[in-house]
Amino acid sequence: MRQLLFLLKKEFRQIFRNKSILAVIFVMPVVQLIVLPLAASYEIKNINLAVVDHDHSSFSRRLVQDVTSSNYFRLQYYGENYNEAYENLEKEKVDLILEIPPKFEKNIVRETQNKVLVAINAINGTKAGLSGVYLSQILQDYNKNIQTELSPEIVEMQKNAGLQVDSMLWFNRHYNYRLALVPGILAFLVTLVGGMLTALNIVSEKEVGTIEQINVSPIKKYNFILGKLIPFWILAMIAFTLGLLVSRFVYQIEIQGNLALLYFFVAIYLFAILGFGLLISNYSETQQQAMFTVFFFLMIFNLMSGLFTPIESMPIWAQKMTNLNPLRQLIEVIRLIVLKDSGFMNLSPQFFAILGMAVFFNGWAIWSYRKTS
Repeated sequence: MRQLLFLLKKEFRQIFRNKSILAVIFVMPVVQLIVLPLAASYEIKNINLAVVDHDHSSFSRRLVQDVTSSNYFRLQYYGENYNEAYENLEKEKVDLILEIPPKFEKNIVRETQNKVLVAINAINGTKAGLSGVYLSQILQDYNKNIQTELSPEIVEMQKNAGLQVDSMLWFNRHYNYRLALVPGILAFLVTLVGGMLTALNIVSEKEVGTIEQINVSPIKKYNFILGKLIPFWILAMIAFTLGLLVSRFVYQIEIQGNLALLYFFVAIYLFAILGFGLLISNYSETQQQAMFTVFFFLMIFNLMSGLFTPIESMPIWAQKMTNLNPLRQLIEVIRLIVLKDSGFMNLSPQFFAILGMAVFFNGWAIWSYRKTS
């Protein structure tokens, strides 16, 4: 215990002597947590639209007005030449083409039906899919309004017939995407701070040469690993607290569940991710090598965590691999506690997964640290 206390005193002195580390721990997560949710959004707006109108009737003008009056589309081209609109699509000046055929109004009034062409630039698959969904919904509403005006009796009969659906949004009544995005970003920032700083810790001792002095000292391996791990665990918990304060006072996200249970899971998770960082540091010879290795794994953790892409939409093999992703486990825990008020029994699968990773990574880190004179 005495050896551990001396090591902790040494580590805290080194940390507070380096002002850049303090900025990384305290300033960077707060700034990123404020900026990223404001910049990132699950909604897509300002979609550039080209309209090829071959009809120029009151019905076609009304359709264009309904589309452009929404908050999603910006009219960049309006004319009768489809080739010109397609050239704008090729030059990426527009994202979507809406072509209204000739006799559009006449066919709707006489035959109560017609077709329009929607051509979408699908290079960005996510943007293409959402823009198509937005436009389809606007076209459906337009069609419903036209049919109501032309045949109100038939529309009323169709409205009262068939299956009526009432939708309810649980745990996020107003469909606020930040309620799901902010806890996920907070989990990623805690992972970034803990994993990166600990990965650079032991390897920095190698570069400056002080590791040789530690190796010839009578310090036990587990005391050495704990001395490297505990200071960053404490500082990461403080950074997590600052992130919760930002979530509460900047984004008005109230914690529905048990705050002590949330800190309990984060505490165990930090042991896992800090042990992972120390493991990388043991096998790295330079800080540059350690940093590239950390970013390699953090990129995989982030993309396969369910933060931006639903896990259920991934291939089966990828879904199984995400069970080994510690970031996925923490994001699920924070969302379930903050938004759903889940208890420990509901979170037991995540608990055993995180605990197993903590034991595995720290045990490997202790075993892989070689004391050589």
